[in-house]
Amino acid sequence: MIPRIYIPGDSGALALGAEKVAKAIAGELAERGIEAKIVRNGSRGAYFLEPMVEVATANGRVAYGPVKPSDVKSLFDGGFLTGGHHKRWLGSPDKIPFFAKQTRLTFARCGVTDPLSLESYQKHGGVNGLTNALALTPADIVAQVTESGLRGRGGAGFPTGIKWKTVLDTAGDRKYIVCNADEGDSGTFADRMIMEGDPFVLIEGMTIAGIATGATKGFVYVRSEYPHAVAVMNKAVEVARKAGVLGASVLGSPYAFDMEIRVGAGAYVCGEETALLDSLEGKRGMVRAKPPLPAHKGLFGKPTVINNVISLASVPVIMDKGAAYYKDFGMGRSRGTIPIQIAGNVKYAGLFEAAFGMTLGEIVDEIGGGTATGRPVKAVQVGGPLGAYFPRALFDTPFDYEAFAAKDGLIGHAGIVVFDDTADMLKQARFAMEFCAIESCGKCTPCRIGSTRGVETIDRIVAGIEPEKNLALVTDLCNTMKFGSLCALGGFTPYPVMSSITHFPDDFKPAPVRVAAE
Repeated sequence: MIPRIYIPGDSGALALGAEKVAKAIAGELAERGIEAKIVRNGSRGAYFLEPMVEVATANGRVAYGPVKPSDVKSLFDGGFLTGGHHKRWLGSPDKIPFFAKQTRLTFARCGVTDPLSLESYQKHGGVNGLTNALALTPADIVAQVTESGLRGRGGAGFPTGIKWKTVLDTAGDRKYIVCNADEGDSGTFADRMIMEGDPFVLIEGMTIAGIATGATKGFVYVRSEYPHAVAVMNKAVEVARKAGVLGASVLGSPYAFDMEIRVGAGAYVCGEETALLDSLEGKRGMVRAKPPLPAHKGLFGKPTVINNVISLASVPVIMDKGAAYYKDFGMGRSRGTIPIQIAGNVKYAGLFEAAFGMTLGEIVDEIGGGTATGRPVKAVQVGGPLGAYFPRALFDTPFDYEAFAAKDGLIGHAGIVVFDDTADMLKQARFAMEFCAIESCGKCTPCRIGSTRGVETIDRIVAGIEPEKNLALVTDLCNTMKFGSLCALGGFTPYPVMSSITHFPDDFKPAPVRVAAE
């Protein structure tokens, strides 16, 4: 049997040197005259162990990592093709603590299969959900998704089934499925991991969505900074089309569904669904007023489902295992699992999929291992650049949409960025306002002008000019932006600003006082 060596080819692993390791292993195989197959899988998500190389042995897969090119010769000398011990030996990937603690549903195949092998995808349960969906009526599919409790994983947390039912019930000569893959939040990479490591699950989810709502065409809108994801998705679509998963007759059924990959131009605001639609139509990405809702009048004026990558990639699990199975995970109104992306100043950075309900403290201290610097954790920003900063006093907050909202925070796309005690929260508040000012589409005054005035006002606080008066002005600006902005960019910018002011007041005191306090 020809040995199979798995070396991640996703952009996260490539950034950590996976390509050099792959070339070193290929060179060593050639030099030793060993025939083996190298599979460029996706990353499993433990980036602190990347590049993580795996080899298929008679007793299952054995992992080694983080592997450097200089380790390759000694790996072969130690018999790594048969799972031999080495200083980089990690054992069975499933037993590595970071993975053993997870509940992998959406990411069950990520890092396990060959991303562009439909055969490998099917061997690991792929296409089962689509096959089951084809045996149901569109209304029954929508009912299953609704019953599962799946909510939008892009940030808003809107019930997916309700959105689908609205499109199903809306008349239209043409309907569309649009996948929002404009993953622009800081500390987020779950969408990218799916597109690069398990693209067929997204294709399957979009196809099910099309059948359920009467849509025959789909578009994946990918951010321009994801060239590897774009390349893998385009190849996967071609493979799926040739195999009959996409096309005029999906798996030989009466249903037609096809899709295309489109690349954005780099605007953060295009992560907002209506700005995304404008961009997809070839216009400047600007937020649309609602109503009409995209479900009634979306892409090219037609009924449109807009879902995030993870939302759509979760659908095949629901249609395969059943709504009750999926709903059994989680807490309250937050059902199923959530891919938590742990980043920033943290020891164990990576993607951790778990049922809703873990506390923020468990995620940061136990899963993330605390800060990489070894210094105390000062703040954790959850939900991207528009998310609130949580101090340790709030670390008992469970990862749940309603629980975070009750603490004036948001889960968003479930990216968390860790900061140690050297972070200056006044600077972080300024960054939030500056980010909004730069990324604003300019359509509404509270966002366009409020963020610009916010930067200027915070600069006055930094300079020690009437700090109390200017803090009051920042608070007033935040209130106006929160309730007056047309979309979440302006509406959510107050979260990081006000949480910094509320939880870290010492950082907003005039410089002499701050020095004395230290």
